[in-house]
Amino acid sequence: MKLRKFLSKALGYDGPPTDRKFILEETKEEKFLAADGDIKGDTVNAAHPRCPLKKPKKPGQNEQTANEQDTGELRHTLSENILYLEEKFHLPKNKDVVFRSFTISTVPEVSAVLLYLENMVDKQAINHSILQPLMLLSHLNPNQGANLATYQRILQSYLPSNHVRKLTIYDEVITEVTGGATVILFDGCSYGLAAETRGFAFRNIEAARTEQVVQGPQEGFNENIQDNTSLIRKHLRTEQLITEYEKVGVRNKTNVAIMYLEDLANTSLVKEVKSRVTGINADYLPESGTLEEFIEDHTFSLIPQIIKTERPDRVASMLIEGKVAIVVDNDPFVMLVPTTLWDLLHSPEDHYVRFPYGFWLRFIRLAAALLTVLLPALYVAVATFHQEMIPTDLLLSIAAAKERVPFPTIVEVLLMEFSFELIREAGVRVPGIIGPTVGIVGTLILGQAAVAASLVSPILIIVVAVTGLSSYAIPSYSAGFGLRFMRFIFIFLAATLGFFGISTGLFIVFCLLLSMNSFGVPFLAPVAPKTVRSADILIRYPVWSQEQRPDYLQTKDRQRQVNKSRRWLTKSPDQRKDGGSAGAGKQNRRD
Repeated sequence: MKLRKFLSKALGYDGPPTDRKFILEETKEEKFLAADGDIKGDTVNAAHPRCPLKKPKKPGQNEQTANEQDTGELRHTLSENILYLEEKFHLPKNKDVVFRSFTISTVPEVSAVLLYLENMVDKQAINHSILQPLMLLSHLNPNQGANLATYQRILQSYLPSNHVRKLTIYDEVITEVTGGATVILFDGCSYGLAAETRGFAFRNIEAARTEQVVQGPQEGFNENIQDNTSLIRKHLRTEQLITEYEKVGVRNKTNVAIMYLEDLANTSLVKEVKSRVTGINADYLPESGTLEEFIEDHTFSLIPQIIKTERPDRVASMLIEGKVAIVVDNDPFVMLVPTTLWDLLHSPEDHYVRFPYGFWLRFIRLAAALLTVLLPALYVAVATFHQEMIPTDLLLSIAAAKERVPFPTIVEVLLMEFSFELIREAGVRVPGIIGPTVGIVGTLILGQAAVAASLVSPILIIVVAVTGLSSYAIPSYSAGFGLRFMRFIFIFLAATLGFFGISTGLFIVFCLLLSMNSFGVPFLAPVAPKTVRSADILIRYPVWSQEQRPDYLQTKDRQRQVNKSRRWLTKSPDQRKDGGSAGAGKQNRRD
């Protein structure tokens, strides 16, 4: 791709690259209430009830009829099914596919076969839960043979597996086998059974590595999708939590789970997420990062529009706000949509410490984000164009330090910034035991040697060090990448136009952020466009004051908690004991 075309797409981007643009619309009541210019009262309550959401029209699809496509149904003859599946699995070249033939003890005997992948199953489960019950059956009708009644009785009574599924087409058989299940095929029956026997190795549940906290839960996701969904259900024990599974990929069908709360998540948002996930036509989906590129709105944006986390507690807290979680098999990170800029600056620990500490942590992170982007650029602009803004004593000190440096300021900054990025990348790629040592020793030795050789000034070492530390304070790994890349753009603008270049860059960045959406939600909401005030954007207010869910998510239930959630302030212990029933609390909340 030519540089001109890339810059045109990166800086002149004004929407998704498709004709269809999804917007999470406000309800009719909200539009009516917002017409008076008053934002504070634009909420749906008992006085202004919410109308039911209308189902969006389904886009036209060219569906094939049953006569136009090959159904690939299983045959009645076992030998035909075996020949077809052996061809599909490339036997005898493929050595880890097992066809285990056996007979069921009926009169006459019925031939059957087990099909599984040798290294992906629990062999003890196959022996005790499948082969032993079927080969030693003693209560089947001796003259019944293999018909539908026999098949149904085997399914109901003789397979002690925790999950058994009926299969009717070859594609289902192949999907179950490659997923670690064991498929049973019978002679004279056009059905098959898939029993749950997965036994492949996976990592145990450990502490989160990229989002460590001092207080709060310490467990994180692993590469098993069942474990990850169970961890989320452990934090959200409600029947309203829905889990829908989809298969994504043509050659490799990856399991993708879409999780949301039925009584909270906007119906249009859930349909849009499922439409994007199921609309992917790709051979291979290895992990969540690849899926993120397929479903995000703005591909060329430096700031991510989807949150990725490996903490179940953070997923649960965002689901309770009305967001949708996307869990990809073989990946320890869960994606959450929609996302705003402020979500990228939040950390799970903000809610595990008291309100003053959480407010201070948010302030530190906001300052770190600004320093990461602007500090080197400000140094270049002041040292190159605006020396009059520096106090005289400091100016003389900087001039004395730069007296023996042979390079201009822009070369100094780029040299040190690239060196710091190189050390950061090397610390990640080397083995874990010596990685931190390489980072610390490399930074100290390189900085000291550069100053001693008069290649850079000492004050620049301080600027680069503060900038690097600030980039580590950003909770989102992807957002940190984007801000570090953006830093180099501002350095070039500052070296060219000084403060005017920095202000021009900030103007372009804000315009791009204002034009961005994340699954129909403005990226700067609820600040721009301004909606109902939220108690958890930049400043985290006390938890008892967070009474409403975010307005921009258009959830089915806006009320997070009652207006007076601390009932002990207004009632004595005896009154709370008498009137503290769940039914009374629910009635007070609705009132």
